[in-house]
Amino acid sequence: MHTPHIRTSRRTLLALIGASLVAGPLVATQSATAAPAGLDDPAKKEIAMKLVSSAENSSLDWKAQYKYIEDIGDGRGYTAGIIGFCSGTGDMLDLVELYTRRKPGNVLAKYLPALREVNGSDSHDGLDPGFPGDWRRAAQDTAFQQAQNDERDRVYFDPAVRQGKADGIGALGQFTYYDAIVMHGDGGDSTGFSSIRRRALAKAKPPSQGGDEVTWLNAFLDARVWAMKQEEAHSDTSRVDTEQRVFVRKRNLNLDPPLDWQVYGDSYHIG
Repeated sequence: MHTPHIRTSRRTLLALIGASLVAGPLVATQSATAAPAGLDDPAKKEIAMKLVSSAENSSLDWKAQYKYIEDIGDGRGYTAGIIGFCSGTGDMLDLVELYTRRKPGNVLAKYLPALREVNGSDSHDGLDPGFPGDWRRAAQDTAFQQAQNDERDRVYFDPAVRQGKADGIGALGQFTYYDAIVMHGDGGDSTGFSSIRRRALAKAKPPSQGGDEVTWLNAFLDARVWAMKQEEAHSDTSRVDTEQRVFVRKRNLNLDPPLDWQVYGDSYHIG
């Protein structure tokens, strides 16, 4: 911005210098401590939702996925909703229990006994034929949509952001954690999020331990790809190779748009 020249008296100039000396350290401290927005910043979180939806649902319209439900043949039963809640892994059961606590007698409440029975398997016993249709009906209810949001945050998003901040990584790194927890969960198995992170720690250090952020993210993504290849259903690693690694190579550690990436051969853009 062009600033017009203004003549100032000596007394006024001295007053201005004195004021700047008083204010200077405070201003400098504020700017020095201003951290980039984390993934929990609303704008960054919206980007994260779109990125996951591009991989999970081949669409950036993540809010259209509340009603999504199908068995994708990965041994986890029905996969449904904005983050892929599964009837075989317990998170779908937790979601329907939360929804039922908030809204007793909802259209999915009658499936709770069956969801408890099929947990840990790919079985549809007690769910077919009505469950998919009733899921889609429930998805029109804002209370069910909010329950999906809240369970997504409690189980996946918030833990990823917490660990990412503890490791000293920015929005991109926090997203790589989030996407890993979405796909692999954080159980005690060798392909869970914590195991992936431990595998990365054997190769590099996060910034909180004095490591370089890009080096750490590449080590984490290497470990993530290893985990994906342990399971046929996840053996296509393009959500890492042509999405997350693209942002790492560009050193876009704050996940700032514009963003261009590919998943499963399809191209996406966030302006």
